[in-house]
Amino acid sequence: MTGQWKRLAKRAAISAGLEASWLLASTGLMRAARGRGVVFTLHHVRPHVPQTFEPNAHLEITPSFLDAALRCLTREGYRFVPLDAVPALLAEPEGGRPFAAFTLDDGYVNNLEYALPAFERHRAPFTVFVTKGFAEGSHSIWWETLAVLLRQMREIRFDFGRGTERVALDSLQQQWNAFDRFAAYIHHSDEAYAVTAIDTLARESGIEPTDIVRELVMRPDELQWLARRPLAALGAHTISHRALARLPEAEARIEMQVSADYVEALTGIRPATIAYPYGTPDAATDREARMSGNLGFTVAVTTQPGLPAAGKTAYLPRISLNGFYQKRRYVSALASGIPLKLMGR
Repeated sequence: MTGQWKRLAKRAAISAGLEASWLLASTGLMRAARGRGVVFTLHHVRPHVPQTFEPNAHLEITPSFLDAALRCLTREGYRFVPLDAVPALLAEPEGGRPFAAFTLDDGYVNNLEYALPAFERHRAPFTVFVTKGFAEGSHSIWWETLAVLLRQMREIRFDFGRGTERVALDSLQQQWNAFDRFAAYIHHSDEAYAVTAIDTLARESGIEPTDIVRELVMRPDELQWLARRPLAALGAHTISHRALARLPEAEARIEMQVSADYVEALTGIRPATIAYPYGTPDAATDREARMSGNLGFTVAVTTQPGLPAAGKTAYLPRISLNGFYQKRRYVSALASGIPLKLMGR
């Protein structure tokens, strides 16, 4: 089975699980699965513009879906809370109204244009995690660079570690295969070196990676303006968005601390929250959880699926509002906690 067919099969299985979870939740079964509340992960919020090759489609939802999600949660009795309030809420006696906190990673400008109005309509606090290198335009976003590069080129030449080779990009399957190879290259080698190599390839192909970043990400003045909105907060998301667990401890600490320094310089407020880049088990470990506490963060979030629990706020799971599953009933299913129980979590 090819990589693309595996993706489609996985998405079909997840959709089936969400449908089953929604049916169980709507009948009142498995109420205990819901837990105390939920923390949602988002990235892009923008109208969808169809492309021939969309490797990052899972990272975007439409403004109308966000609005529908907020309306759904309101009807189901959720209270919208800021992320930094979650530790105190988890310490409260059980039996109160469930809470929902919203987080948006990387600081995309569409968070300002499209997400902010939706959150303000529903009076929902939210946290935007800021990557200093993205906001300053000094670091590229490799997955966005690759989306443009692989969509535009018919072939490229690149050294994945065994000598330069030709990579054909004539078909959608070849584009997906190439993206997967680049992602593996990023995650299994020196990340800074790998990203630089991809940037060089893009520039040789007439694509400037930092132009993509400047188009997509909020500038410092925009972040400052957003931070003044009553419902908005900024959190730390490192300098370069590299996987912290694969860095030496001193370097990982600098990434975290300087990111917090940057947010404080922009807003005058030291951030209490941080999101680990990628947020997967191999990108953020117990070491990073310990470091986040030592640096004064009260909440540190992963991208690992789960519901928050008291005593684990240095390694907090989140639920993704994913571009592949933009149905209102799926929001209800995700918040119910039932999909996690079906997965054995």
